[in-house]
Amino acid sequence: MRSAFAREAVYVRSAAGLSGADVARATGVRPSTVRSWFAQTRSPARPRAAERLVELAALVERLTRVMAPDYVAVWLRKPNPALDDGKPLDVIRKGGYVKVSRIVAALESPPAV
Repeated sequence: MRSAFAREAVYVRSAAGLSGADVARATGVRPSTVRSWFAQTRSPARPRAAERLVELAALVERLTRVMAPDYVAVWLRKPNPALDDGKPLDVIRKGGYVKVSRIVAALESPPAV
């Protein structure tokens, strides 16, 4: 069963080197579930997990445009002062996509000179 959602999981792994543990952390599922997404034998069964997965993929897509792809996984794990020292992966899991997206938007916008 190859689903678009499973392809999103494969995308975040290949584009930014996110591990199964990273994706599980952001989506709230078990790492074994993420492994089945990576293998494209299953797709997210819960709507919330599917939503978090596509939010993560959207952020990865944007982040790879503003930083080295191999740094994206690090950035997503680091405490961020703009998130009250929360880590983006944890904020995404709690439904805070918009908060993380605003920080990414600031990275995407060149500073005024």
